[in-house]
Amino acid sequence: MKKFLPKLAKLQRGMERKEKFSKNWRKAQGKIAKLHSKIANIRKDFVHKVSNDISKNHVVVCIEDLQVKNLSKSATKKVAQKSGLNRCILDASPFKLRRQLEYKTQWQGGLLVPVPPQNTSRKCPECGQVAAENRKSQAKFAYVECGFSANADFVAAVNIREAGLASLACSQPSGDVSPSCQEPTERYPRLAGEPVGIPSLQGWEDVKELRCR
Repeated sequence: MKKFLPKLAKLQRGMERKEKFSKNWRKAQGKIAKLHSKIANIRKDFVHKVSNDISKNHVVVCIEDLQVKNLSKSATKKVAQKSGLNRCILDASPFKLRRQLEYKTQWQGGLLVPVPPQNTSRKCPECGQVAAENRKSQAKFAYVECGFSANADFVAAVNIREAGLASLACSQPSGDVSPSCQEPTERYPRLAGEPVGIPSLQGWEDVKELRCR
């Protein structure tokens, strides 16, 4: 998406210099609308491909239940930096991705499990302790008590997976089975091993087999 920003800014500056509602102004407006349409189509294509790949290859998908509106609020400090972050968040279309994952996983006979976002990047997956000091930086996680350290995004993905599987195990009362939930005959392939798109952690303990009751 970033490669289109300079061209879009150039077209918008050119449009501002033209007389409003003139023939050249309308021509510039059409070029801007065409570029916006192209960007939107690229975004839609990305979301469809990613959601298709995830729903076809995973029985259970655990996602962080983020409030996009709160994440993309305007900042009062470091405005330029926050503006760039907001643009990246909205370009990823998290709401559309979640909506498509929800119906595509059900279509494939799977489940989508939302997980509360509290402390997903602060909890140590090794010992389970939670502390704000664990998140050393935006990209690094290191817990001083047990010495565990890893990429912060990987730690968050592991915590989301664990919380999602735990929630799934406790959510179905006895005798009340969701129509899309199928009784597994063996362990879910790669379900308990690694989060989607995140490399596995060596020596990680296998998650116990989950069965829908």
